[in-house]
Amino acid sequence: MSGVDGHDGRTRDLIVRRLLEHGPTTAMDLAGEFGLSGAAVRRHLDALVADGTVVTRDAPRASGRGRGRPARQHLLTEQGRRRAGRGEADVAELAVAALRELAGVAGEDAVRAFARRRILGLLAEHREGVEAQDDRAARVEALAGALSREGYAASSRPSSGTGAQLCQHHCPVAGVAAEFPQLCEAETEVFAELLGTHVQRLSTIARGDAACTTHVPQPTTTDVKGRQVV
Repeated sequence: MSGVDGHDGRTRDLIVRRLLEHGPTTAMDLAGEFGLSGAAVRRHLDALVADGTVVTRDAPRASGRGRGRPARQHLLTEQGRRRAGRGEADVAELAVAALRELAGVAGEDAVRAFARRRILGLLAEHREGVEAQDDRAARVEALAGALSREGYAASSRPSSGTGAQLCQHHCPVAGVAAEFPQLCEAETEVFAELLGTHVQRLSTIARGDAACTTHVPQPTTTDVKGRQVV
C-alpha cells in the first residue's frame, strides 16, 4: 500500500491474516494479541477500512449484557479476503472455467459428482479420526481441526444449548462456489455423514457472509450405558 512503511505493512498483513483465520474481532483483542496500544491498532484498522480491506459492525450482544454501547467488531471484505489469499484468485478463475466446461459437456450431475469427490478426497485421511470420537461435540471439534489443516481456518463452539456450530473463517474455493454452489452442498452432505446427523448450513463466504457456519444439533438420546447416540 502506498504511503505505508515496511513495518506498518507487515503489521497490517498480520491483522488481515488474523481476521481471516479467526473471523470478526475487536480492536481490544487485536491489541492484546499483537502487544500494541489501542491507538496503534485503531490506526492500522482505520487504514485497512480506508483501503477497502476491512469493515466494522456492532458485535452481537451477549446474553445479559447491559444497554451500553456495543463493542465494534472488524471483519474482512471480499477484497480483504483476496488480499489474504494471494494467488487463490487466479486458481479460482481457472477452476470456474473448468467447471463451466464440465457442466457444458457432461451436465450438472457431473459437477455435483466432482464436488462430492473433491471434499471426500480432502477429508479422507481425517475421516477415521473424526468418526472415532465418542460424542458429537468431540466429532465437531475433530472435524474443525481437520478442516483447519486443509486451509479452512475452522473452529467449533457451543450453540446456545441447541448443539454446536462449525465455523470456517476461510474458504479457498469461495470464488468458485459463488458460481457453483454444488461445492457448498457437497461439503454439507459430507459433514452430515462424518458427524452422523443432519446438519444445517447457516451462512457461506461464497454468498458474502463473514464465515461458513454449519449448525450441528445436539444428540437427544443415549444408549444403555449412557453414551450419546450419534
